[in-house]
Amino acid sequence: MATSKPSGTKRKEPATDFSTNTTAKRRMNMQRMQNMILVWLDNDINENNADCSNTINQLEGVVNNINRFTNSQECVKFIQTNNNNKICMVISDSLGQQIVPHIHNMSQVDTILIFCNNQECHKQWAKEWSKIKGVFTDITSICQALKQAAHECEQNAISINIVAQNNKLDQLDPSFMYTQILKEILLGINFEDKHFQEFITYCREVYNDNEHELENVNQLQATYKNNIPIWWYTWDAFLYRMFNQALRTMDVDIIVRMGFFIKDLHQDIQRLHSEQFNDDQSSKAFTVYRGQDLSKEDLTKMTNNKGGLVSFNNFLSTSENRDVSFNFIQQTATNADHVRILFVISINPSSSTTPFASITDISYFHTKDEVLFSMHTIFRIGDIKSINGNNDLYEVNLTLTNENDQDLLTLTDYIRQETFPDKEGWFRLGSLLIKMGQFNKAQEVYEVLLHQTTDESGKASIYHQLGGQKQIYISLNLPNDSDNEMLLGEVEQALFEHVRQNQQVY
Repeated sequence: MATSKPSGTKRKEPATDFSTNTTAKRRMNMQRMQNMILVWLDNDINENNADCSNTINQLEGVVNNINRFTNSQECVKFIQTNNNNKICMVISDSLGQQIVPHIHNMSQVDTILIFCNNQECHKQWAKEWSKIKGVFTDITSICQALKQAAHECEQNAISINIVAQNNKLDQLDPSFMYTQILKEILLGINFEDKHFQEFITYCREVYNDNEHELENVNQLQATYKNNIPIWWYTWDAFLYRMFNQALRTMDVDIIVRMGFFIKDLHQDIQRLHSEQFNDDQSSKAFTVYRGQDLSKEDLTKMTNNKGGLVSFNNFLSTSENRDVSFNFIQQTATNADHVRILFVISINPSSSTTPFASITDISYFHTKDEVLFSMHTIFRIGDIKSINGNNDLYEVNLTLTNENDQDLLTLTDYIRQETFPDKEGWFRLGSLLIKMGQFNKAQEVYEVLLHQTTDESGKASIYHQLGGQKQIYISLNLPNDSDNEMLLGEVEQALFEHVRQNQQVY
């Protein structure tokens, strides 16, 4: 039964610094789990009220990160400080007319939903704002609209890296290099059941106060081996959202925690690829499509680098049906700094070793004509043109690179040589994490290796790595504590310089 807009007395905000800090830390952790976060602004939020509690539970079934505000100024401040997520706002009653003019053009704000008791009072003014996707009087309708917005948000969240044809290899975007090599390292590691169980424990901690997602965590633990990885990847739950958010933001901590899943999913696609493209008939060239938003900056880079290479930093979902992809972008409202893109991707299975496969009959949703590519697939950029003269709607032609592509071979060889080719497995991962500035995660890796190693020479090597890490902290004047996490851009230059001067540490 539909739940109407809840009422209740104004909720008191936590008074102590401890409570405030705990809330802030929880919000930061939840922002790592999903690209979209929900901001609910209402003058009267009483979590002890049965209707309100029911509303929150239903919303958590769609978006696991809900931020509730009763104060408009605090709400706006929160939005302004959020840089890594897209925001869907649920605004109650007359607050909408007050706050929408102030937040509508913020790039973080993706979707606005008005929640009220009288639809007719708000329909007219709401039409003036393109990000308002509807005026609703019941929570069921809100959840349906929110689910659609979350799906579009995840689809549009995929980041890309572009390599120009004449780009000097030593000037590569570090994130391009690190994503590629992280995949290679993780695919070479022998993961065990304990790594899966550690991930389950981590998920229980993250979703400790979300009953809906805790049920999903229990289902994952109990039945992971009962379904193939592609089914789990397309499952309508936290796994897909957490995974894509980690890849989008290069959250190495979560990427490594999910390393077992990256390997399982890649091998699943690889298995299907060998089954589906094993004869002359199935190896004929074909085309797939993908619709998504893209920043104008990225479109300009691609336009200026025709003939260059582009990679998508995740497992890429496409469709053999052009209308499906085109209709998706037609329904999407873009921000002023974004455009809508229809990627037209040409594939020649006979000349490419990149794993991809049709997943129509085996995905969670059984989506027709869906083709899934493995993580960090690389394409060559072709023609780019506007569609019907529309300045915010473009067709971008890509071609899947083949195994003899000289640029790709040179690029891959360079990346391997720059990322500790003489090491393998967890040891190579530890060295790469240090180079990426992920010192705490590197320390975790080496401490685990230390406990697993029995011979003294092996232990000496690990102690050497841990000592080298301490030396880096001192050299870069970094605090050696568990809360310190460096951004790639902040440490890149200093770290490369340190590595060059202290190669013996690694």
